[in-house]
Amino acid sequence: MDPLLLARLQFATTTSIHFLFVVVTLGLVTLLVGLQTAGFVTGKPVYERLTRFWGQLYVINYVLGIATGIVMEFQFGLNWSGLSRYVGNVFGAPLAIETLVAFFLESTFLGMWIFGWHRLRRGVHLALLWGVALTAYASAFWIMVANAWLQHPVGYEVRDGVAHLTDFGALLTNPTLGFAFGHVVSAALVTGGMLMAAVSAWHLIRRTPDFALFRKSLRLGLITAALAVTTLQGFGFAQFAPVGELQPTKFGGGADRDALVADWTARFGPGDYTPPVLSNVGLGFMIMIGFTLGCVWFLLPLLWRDWLIRLKFPLWLVLLAVPLPFVAVILGWIAREVGRQPWVAYGLLPTGQAVSPVSPGLMLTSLIGFSLLLGTLAVTNWVLLARHAARGAHDPALGRPPAPDTDHHPHPVFA
Repeated sequence: MDPLLLARLQFATTTSIHFLFVVVTLGLVTLLVGLQTAGFVTGKPVYERLTRFWGQLYVINYVLGIATGIVMEFQFGLNWSGLSRYVGNVFGAPLAIETLVAFFLESTFLGMWIFGWHRLRRGVHLALLWGVALTAYASAFWIMVANAWLQHPVGYEVRDGVAHLTDFGALLTNPTLGFAFGHVVSAALVTGGMLMAAVSAWHLIRRTPDFALFRKSLRLGLITAALAVTTLQGFGFAQFAPVGELQPTKFGGGADRDALVADWTARFGPGDYTPPVLSNVGLGFMIMIGFTLGCVWFLLPLLWRDWLIRLKFPLWLVLLAVPLPFVAVILGWIAREVGRQPWVAYGLLPTGQAVSPVSPGLMLTSLIGFSLLLGTLAVTNWVLLARHAARGAHDPALGRPPAPDTDHHPHPVFA
């Protein structure tokens, strides 16, 4: 088998699985900030209970998601040594910032938040969660900065056959960055909102005693998803113009595409510079799902007088719709990444020159091993999420008050 194909399949598999963790993490932490802030302002116990319940699900997803991210880091050195050698000086800068600043700060804030219940002042504890959310957004931003550079290399020069960063500011003003980052954040909010609404709908269908609690989280999830799906569609369609201009091969192009292909042929030799059909297929289905999720707006009027809950049928629709945002984010990733082929860095580094010189057998072993590992982590994550979500919000372990010390008698003293 072709080592390049195996390396691409491995990267596609592991990145797709990791991305599912990312959108849940980013979406849920935003909702958690809203819940704990509302509890801090109003003092209502229901918000603390919701924060504990959804915070426990968030922590499960975050911890297992970290493990999938570590596997992702290994791949750049193991399978894509050509990428690291040729553009590592540029591409590695935002990744280093993401790892050293956003990731470590986020983990530190989260650890202090988890163990700070009933130990820190309420304002300090809330500030830690805000820190978790802000660093999570910072992490996503720097990842998108790195990805945007691969989509449209800027601010560099090639010296001695290696790309060197010459303008850091150009990375932050990359035309392929802004709308794409907004699109990813919106997708995460839609995913988090639909997940919250679906779990709440399940408890309301089962007539869980915590009716008021899950009624509130159902409303928050649906309203969040409805608002976010609007920005999701806006940022999505806004990308067509800059992407079509900067990557004319992705959508077919015209005269610009022909001139660009002629230039590539002169520089890199003849070849097939047309992206696989899979990218446009993924784009089409993603747009269809995006419009389908837009129908959540039609459910909002049913929140009046709890008609959404009384009719029950809309609750089943919410529950059945929860896989849609996850499918959509994978299709969107396919459209963005596969549509860049046959380039790792568009117009700069062909994919064939970026892959490591590894034997097909070793690459196949790596593909199977990493896929099984991340698949196991994903299944474990969803089993744990389903199990803890089904238990309800009666007494989540997260934030449980410490047990009182009942041992008031001194230990005997031996003479």
